[in-house]
Amino acid sequence: MIGAILGDMIGSPYEFDRSPKIKEFPLFCEKSVFTDDSVMTVAVAEGLMDTKGQKDDDIRAALVDSMKKWGGRYPDAGYGNMFYHWLRMKYPEPYGSYGNGSAMRVSSAGWLFESLEETRHMARLTAEVTHNHPEGVKGAEATASAIFLARTGSGKDEIREYIIHEFDYDLSRTCDEIRPEYFHVESCQETVPEAITAFLEGADFEDVIRTAVSLGGDCDTLTCIAGGMAEAFYGVPGEIKAEGMKRLPKDMLAVLERFYQLK
Repeated sequence: MIGAILGDMIGSPYEFDRSPKIKEFPLFCEKSVFTDDSVMTVAVAEGLMDTKGQKDDDIRAALVDSMKKWGGRYPDAGYGNMFYHWLRMKYPEPYGSYGNGSAMRVSSAGWLFESLEETRHMARLTAEVTHNHPEGVKGAEATASAIFLARTGSGKDEIREYIIHEFDYDLSRTCDEIRPEYFHVESCQETVPEAITAFLEGADFEDVIRTAVSLGGDCDTLTCIAGGMAEAFYGVPGEIKAEGMKRLPKDMLAVLERFYQLK
């Protein structure tokens, strides 16, 4: 989960088409801060941990409560308009979104469950409370599936083939082919395949992060998604992890500590 949060932080200065479109840039700067991606990653992790083994309706309710709680704690983290209004509704309902928010917050689902089937089911639940459009659900399931496969020993070719077969994402383009014409877009359809491609091309954790940032687009979210996969496959270098942890508040660190103890 820290891999996703690091991706969010490192990508955040380059959101809204501010990416240098190169891999050589300072990994951290004063503008490398967590955004809504990290807040909701923590919220989903807490909701899933609190309800492990419970019924679907209870899990959905806990996820809603956790998202609203964390959104209330960090109201200025950069939420999209529709999600911002959802957070403030007394009885929030899913709103048919296919935005990439469902994929950026799902990384914990890739770690907390013991089978790919259960992982996909839980990823689906995390999406459906807001992003119940088929593409929103698909983005969350694909992201969590890649993380599960990476952490359980699958190679990149196996992960690529599974994602193509199960989710019909186009992974044929290289990052060099994507980069020149890729600009800010917030749909799962045009974020998740690019994040997976950055992960597949990256040589180690840091290289995945740099590759994702170099693509541009919705840079914090794309790099958040790719970073979650990279952590599962490579682990996270200690110095990068330590720098990221210094930039998180105590309440978020407490959830991270609980997550790593549990998994």
